[in-house]
Amino acid sequence: MTNTPWPHFSEAELQCHCGCGRLEMDGDFMLALEKLRMAYGKPMPVSSGYRCPAHNTQVSETGAAGPHTTGKAVDVLVAGADAHRLLTLALQQGFTGIGLSQKGPPEKRFIHLDTIPPGSGYPRPALWTY
Repeated sequence: MTNTPWPHFSEAELQCHCGCGRLEMDGDFMLALEKLRMAYGKPMPVSSGYRCPAHNTQVSETGAAGPHTTGKAVDVLVAGADAHRLLTLALQQGFTGIGLSQKGPPEKRFIHLDTIPPGSGYPRPALWTY
């Protein structure tokens, strides 16, 4: 399916969407994401992977650098019972940042997942809603 070392995720979905083409995903994060995907047993379409700092400033709610700029975060399109299952698995597997966006049209709902460590300048572990 992909040219990346992560067989369930494509370069197109992981690279920055501003057009710069940067793809700087953290290897340990991607191993954790692959492990989560295998446990989940279904596709996990990524709507946002790596973000260059300029793009993150444009699309982030805070406008500041964030987890996506570290290569240790993705937003996965998922809704309903699948979202509940993915959330449960992510918590079990040690993801430290989980953001839930489960309002609006089901095809636009997502879960943010990251592995930012505690003490890195981001409050972790953390769970939030959009």
